[in-house]
Amino acid sequence: MARRRNEPRDVLERMHSQHAQDKKNDRMETGSFPQVRKKPKRDLNRNASRARLLTSALVMVLCALLGFGYMTQINNTTSTYETMSESELVRLITESNTQLSNLQQRKNELTSQLNSLKSAVDEQEQAQRIAKQNEETSGLLSGRLPATGEGVIVTIGEGRDEKVDASIMFSLIEELRNAGAEVIAINDVRVVATTYIKDADTGLVSDGVTLTPSYEVRAIGNSQDLANAVNIAGGVGAQLQVKYGATVTVETSDTVEINQVRDDTQYKYAKTVE
Repeated sequence: MARRRNEPRDVLERMHSQHAQDKKNDRMETGSFPQVRKKPKRDLNRNASRARLLTSALVMVLCALLGFGYMTQINNTTSTYETMSESELVRLITESNTQLSNLQQRKNELTSQLNSLKSAVDEQEQAQRIAKQNEETSGLLSGRLPATGEGVIVTIGEGRDEKVDASIMFSLIEELRNAGAEVIAINDVRVVATTYIKDADTGLVSDGVTLTPSYEVRAIGNSQDLANAVNIAGGVGAQLQVKYGATVTVETSDTVEINQVRDDTQYKYAKTVE
């Protein structure tokens, strides 16, 4: 009986002792801390492999679904044509031919329009090219534009026996023109269709400009033909030397520059025909 009475006391003592020991272990001074179990590290490579497998499987499923849908569509189309009656097939073919004919007609119309546009562009370019050529030709003939090209340079000294007069100089200009000269200049004067030459006390006057010896005549054209026109026996070059006692030199060149220009001629009576 005494042992039974002591059992509750022993239990209380053991609980009290255990509680004291737990408080001691929980103190910071003892250096004891509750142990925490570490979670195992995840295997990243394993997760990546699993993701790749899932992706591949998903792609395969999608491809299978697309293939199934495509084959279903083909089967449905084939079955649609198979179930159509003869009259419906004829109507379908007729409509298709009509659409094809309309498309071909539209194509021909567009091709014709394209050809017309190309022709218009070509005509416009040709007109611009002709207008530019006419402007250049008109500018050279009227003396408004400078010129360069193959030709001759004729130098005439002062006459020892007789003064070089306007008539012999005009003859020289005419001989050069007849030989094919396209552009001519005397000293500082650009020779045009209306150019005149007359005698003066100190030399010559051409288009209001006084010319004094020596005279330099520049002409652009076939250099050999122009030189022959001046040097021909009994020609204008021989007359200048024999009759006037003037020195005459003819120099051929592949590049003769004529920079003398004139202002636009204002016509009072003549007008272009529209």
